[in-house]
Amino acid sequence: MISSFLSFVKKESLHILRDRRTLLVVIMMPVVLIVLFGFAISTEVNNVNVAVVAPDRTDGVIDAVNRIAHNDYFTFCGYIGRDEIDTQLRSGKVNAVIVFAPDYDRRMAQIAAGVPSKPIIQLIVDASDVNTAEAATAYMQEILLETESVQEMFETRMLFNPQMKSAYNFVPGILGLIFILVCSMMTSVSIVREKEVGTMEVLLVSPMRPNKIVLAKMIPYFFISCVVLAIILILSYYLLHVPMSGGVWGIFSLSLLYIVLSLSLGLLVSIIAKTQVMAILISSVVMLMPVLLLSGMLFPIENAPKFFQWFSVTIPARWYIEAIRKMMIQGLPLVAVWKEALILLGMTVTVFGISLVRFNDKLE
Repeated sequence: MISSFLSFVKKESLHILRDRRTLLVVIMMPVVLIVLFGFAISTEVNNVNVAVVAPDRTDGVIDAVNRIAHNDYFTFCGYIGRDEIDTQLRSGKVNAVIVFAPDYDRRMAQIAAGVPSKPIIQLIVDASDVNTAEAATAYMQEILLETESVQEMFETRMLFNPQMKSAYNFVPGILGLIFILVCSMMTSVSIVREKEVGTMEVLLVSPMRPNKIVLAKMIPYFFISCVVLAIILILSYYLLHVPMSGGVWGIFSLSLLYIVLSLSLGLLVSIIAKTQVMAILISSVVMLMPVLLLSGMLFPIENAPKFFQWFSVTIPARWYIEAIRKMMIQGLPLVAVWKEALILLGMTVTVFGISLVRFNDKLE
């Protein structure tokens, strides 16, 4: 019986290896998405042109300006007059203007001595791109208010991602998106193809039970997904420099659970779909939009209406992305995300159990 099961696994593996175009897409698509979101699509502070208004170019002002000028994310465009601020911003020559108070050094000394003072730095930012404006403002405050004396007046601290690199945000989301799409699509299309061309009936007359046939078809895709996972983690760490402070094995273990869940969803899709086209549409369209909008990948779930917040608890990617972010960025171990892990485990058992029972009933 074991040899028969392994024969089915070998048969499915050879079928996958012969279909090199599909295999290439499955492996290359995650690589392209990681590189695209990591480099091309970026919400981090980058190439922000900054001008400075400084009535008195004292040592304190020059030191603050040098901190901006020597930062890779900003380009110092020189000193301008106060009457040029509006013209410079409207023309697009600069994205932000830093205005220093006339008596900057004296008031800095007062703050250092514990004397209350009005703001001594004004940031004027082009807010036509809200996300970039907010990120640039927060990071400039972090650079300008570097000394302890100024922090007493205004303190800005960015935890875990002080430079607000978009890769830190996108990589966990891409992991959640890739596996929910690729794994479910591979499984559903594989099984539907067997039913569509009529070879499923041939398999069913074999001594193997239907559930073992399905498991044999899922195993090769599980190993392909593991290879894809390893590639993504390597690219994320060495190419995008995304930290994995919570431990690689913890991230890998949770991802394996998510992969099994995604394959189980593919099995569920194969029950609903009658053709390969329908299976691809369900896997790519129906699952894509909830993952993008209700998983926290692109938009905070807390900003959504209450109904969609409640509905988002049914989206597996929400719990996976939330857990991976905690493990990668915040450096928490696997035991610290036990809640998310238990929810994913419960979803996996439920979806796989229902799908297997319904699949057997439909075949019989």
